[in-house]
Amino acid sequence: MKSRFFTLFICVVSLFCMFDVAAQGKDPRTREYISPTRIVWSQHDELISHSEYLLNKGIGQADLTNAHICVMRSSGEKHPAILLDFGRELHGALQIVTGMPGDHTPVKVRIRFGESASEAMCEIDDKNGATNDHAVRDFEITLPWLGVREVGNSGFRFARIDLLDDNRELHLKEIRAISYMRDIPYLGSFNSSDERLNQIWQTGAYTVHLNMQEYLWDGIKRDRLVWMGDLHPEVMTVSHVFGYNEVVPNSLDLVKETTKLPNWMNGISSYSLWWIIIQRDWYYHHGDLAYLKQQKEYLVELLKLLFTKVDSDGVEKLDSRFLDWPSNAHPEAIHAGLQSLMLIAMRSGSELCDILGEAELADECAQMYQKMKAAAPKVCDTYLNSGKEITAPGNKQGAALLCLADLMNAEVANDSIIEVEGAHGFSTFYGYYMLQAMAKAGNYTGAMDIIRSYWGAMLDLGATSFWEDFDIDWIENAARIDELVPEGKKDIHRDCGAYCYKGYRHSFCHGWASGPTAWLSQHVLGVEILEPGCKRVRITPHLGDLEWVEGTFPTPHGVIEIKHSRNADGTISSKVKAPKGVKVVR
Repeated sequence: MKSRFFTLFICVVSLFCMFDVAAQGKDPRTREYISPTRIVWSQHDELISHSEYLLNKGIGQADLTNAHICVMRSSGEKHPAILLDFGRELHGALQIVTGMPGDHTPVKVRIRFGESASEAMCEIDDKNGATNDHAVRDFEITLPWLGVREVGNSGFRFARIDLLDDNRELHLKEIRAISYMRDIPYLGSFNSSDERLNQIWQTGAYTVHLNMQEYLWDGIKRDRLVWMGDLHPEVMTVSHVFGYNEVVPNSLDLVKETTKLPNWMNGISSYSLWWIIIQRDWYYHHGDLAYLKQQKEYLVELLKLLFTKVDSDGVEKLDSRFLDWPSNAHPEAIHAGLQSLMLIAMRSGSELCDILGEAELADECAQMYQKMKAAAPKVCDTYLNSGKEITAPGNKQGAALLCLADLMNAEVANDSIIEVEGAHGFSTFYGYYMLQAMAKAGNYTGAMDIIRSYWGAMLDLGATSFWEDFDIDWIENAARIDELVPEGKKDIHRDCGAYCYKGYRHSFCHGWASGPTAWLSQHVLGVEILEPGCKRVRITPHLGDLEWVEGTFPTPHGVIEIKHSRNADGTISSKVKAPKGVKVVR
């Protein structure tokens, strides 16, 4: 009882603190200083002495002793360099503390950040995809004599430092990463008999945590923007891990306020649909009616606009057509997906209008839902007869959305399309909805297998956060991202990717890839919200091949504690502790 009260107390205090910080215009993030864990590579070792000192825990302060100093000396022809690994993906900057060589003149160095070791070693050459877009990751600076300099603001794990001046001596006392993060508790948790699933859940949570900056970004290297469609998997992860956080409504409002109707959010029609769906899901998790009422005017006008984008047969006619990048070249999949998202948005809009007292509009949304659902045979025939292979990009995306919109039978979608060849054809963004469709078909074990093989493959390659995109076929002969690529091996960062994420431009920390975190809490722990604000929830575990699972789920009333164990006869025993104000049904 005391522990539950303490958890609730911490939640309330955290919320008040966040609101107070936001009201005063203060930065809600904190700084953490992280020393390198290893030296991956160095150039002209004979010109570098005591590089091991850079691995010592620093204090961020220069001193007059000039002890424990790494010294880099250049000549007219040779310029030493060093590549440091900070152990995990970070958002932030670099702090460099210098000593006191005989020459007091500032020393010029080049800094290169990388989400992979190879990215930190690359040149911006218009061939390998490397850029300084959104966040400058490759630049030159001068370092002071006996001082401290902090530089950069990007997403990275690795940093390379080159001494550029000829015939100079650079004294380095410390090089530390500065991590900028919101200091917020992980109220949700997941722990099971499968350590691989545990690590995937945690990595998804950490990926989104990294992107909870001033707003909820899609990536910390790029794009460092609020993309409304990308936001839905992130919002689901936030709700299942952190509970309420101001970064979500702030981000929803930012895009709403910068998008005047009849324009589409982020210039993409489906992203305006996602705004409606997110508003519904956020309200169900947190029950903030006052916030929902602030959305009423925009919601009403957006729904009326969407009515005009459906023809007399109930078929969507949206412009600015996009689902996710892998499906982008497949119009049949995009059409199936947009028809499905329109239905889900109409269903969500009807619910929200009922709550907001807009009964007439709620009824119009319900009627539009039925009209568009009646067009299912026409839409599905166009999609299924498009001639694409089962695992072609876009096929599983379209099938998943058709299933979730009740336009395609869940078992048919699972058995004939989504589960075929396992993780082949999956994508990081829409993979979440493929997993949801598999759960709807009752294929929980198959979904967990795909989580292990698809998201787990990124971990096997050295990832500490999940990527903007990933194709399971990329892993053939691929080197790990935390090592320099051996000759004859594929550089998965440089050699893979498409569309806007070719080569090193590819983001290795993208919040939309966190879907398994929310999915495992929803379906394995088995938490289903039945009433807004989590006033009533259903707990239905689906252990698949697991022996046991335990975890927590945050609600506005406190944390639900859950544990499921498989008995010798195959039945499941469950223990659930819910806070006051939450009714649990099974």
